[in-house]
Amino acid sequence: MTKITPTDLKDFLDEKYSLYASPRFIETDPIQIPRSFSKKEDIEISGFLTATIAWGQRPQIIGSAKKLMRLMDNSPFEFIVQASVKEIKTLSAFYYRTFNGTDCIAFIKSLQHIYSQNETLESVFEKGFAETQTVKGAISNFRSAFTQLEFPHRSFKHISNPMAGSAAKRLNMYLRWMVRPPKENVDFGLWETIPPSALMLPLDVHSGRVARKLGLLQLKQSSWKAVEQVTSKLRILDPIDPVKYDFALFGLGVFEKF
Repeated sequence: MTKITPTDLKDFLDEKYSLYASPRFIETDPIQIPRSFSKKEDIEISGFLTATIAWGQRPQIIGSAKKLMRLMDNSPFEFIVQASVKEIKTLSAFYYRTFNGTDCIAFIKSLQHIYSQNETLESVFEKGFAETQTVKGAISNFRSAFTQLEFPHRSFKHISNPMAGSAAKRLNMYLRWMVRPPKENVDFGLWETIPPSALMLPLDVHSGRVARKLGLLQLKQSSWKAVEQVTSKLRILDPIDPVKYDFALFGLGVFEKF
């Protein structure tokens, strides 16, 4: 495409952000699952579990996440802190693509462990961020805390590791949900210990394709290095809230086939 000036690029992406960052976005997005709860702990748990299975077709993601919430009696926090061994075993029937019952039970047990030591999931991410002042560090600390128990080897692949080069799309998306303020009535702004300026783009096939076409990303592989590259360009456009452009890039890729 014709080379676009930085000013024109910002104007273009601001326009698309305004178009797609609205409650209408929720109608087809997995964020509708945590949006169905009002209690902080329910929001962050349902959001994390939904983000964990957020790959593939969105209708299937949403349907499976709703099923998982039903298995937890639509009270995820209460289930996490009160469920018996027998009740947790009922989750063995859950699966979504390669995330199966073994993985689901491992995740619930790990969440139980985390909440037995912390009031909120935020504090686990916060510790890593405080130590490094980076989301990469926040995710890495969470991953270490999450896998402290005897964790099935097959389940490790569902917890991205940016230290090993993963783009960590789903965890970056989850952090966007929790951290960005609800100014568009989409994200939650529940966590205030990580600033929106530190967030990293949830880089997926759609946003990556658009970012490359717009000259925001040169790397061909969607790695953590690619996430750092594209997010650094977005920070030039908006240093305070760079990841707001996730709406623009994703919308252009999915709805406009840009």
